[in-house]
Amino acid sequence: MRRLPVYLLIDTSGSMTGEPIEAVKNGVQMMISSLRQNPQAIETAFLSVITFDTTAQQIIPLTDLASFQMVDLKATGVTSLGEALRLTANKITTEVAQTTTEQKGDWKPLVFIMTDGIPTDNWESGLEEFKKAKIAFTVACAAGGGADAAILKRITENVVSLDTADSASIGKFFQWVTASIGVTSTKVEDSGKEFTNLKELPPPPSELNIVV
Repeated sequence: MRRLPVYLLIDTSGSMTGEPIEAVKNGVQMMISSLRQNPQAIETAFLSVITFDTTAQQIIPLTDLASFQMVDLKATGVTSLGEALRLTANKITTEVAQTTTEQKGDWKPLVFIMTDGIPTDNWESGLEEFKKAKIAFTVACAAGGGADAAILKRITENVVSLDTADSASIGKFFQWVTASIGVTSTKVEDSGKEFTNLKELPPPPSELNIVV
């Protein structure tokens, strides 16, 4: 079976304390519940969660939706986005099956990055490793006024922004991610084709601005 790997990169730095981090936890739970109702997604989508604050860590390896169990998130420290990109490239290399002459590998991974701040590490070296891997369709979300969409644009062409990092906006972001995973899993199952740009995903809700 060809899996659709999905990597969520979540900013858990200190500025996410309170409402934002609670909204992320609720958003992920809602996403899992919703995707479990989707026959294509439950067959195809596998989810991993990578958090980044003072360090980056994969708190959940690539897991099928039926077995997925969210762990608690705590907001603390600074914003090691570069380390998160490096770790993601490494995990995709080791966890995602590549296509060979003998077998079809997994589908191209989807990576969703959400941050409310500016990277505090040497993010460009992490970005170099991430780009070298050339392995994923990536969407980045700048949540609230403290995030720098221009930096995210260096990571991927597909950037959306939220005016505020409150529970309503973050909830809408996760609803859109859920719809995007659902649509992608249906598309790869039905047509065997992968996404190449943001326009092929469901239109974002009004709270999400597409950064051009």
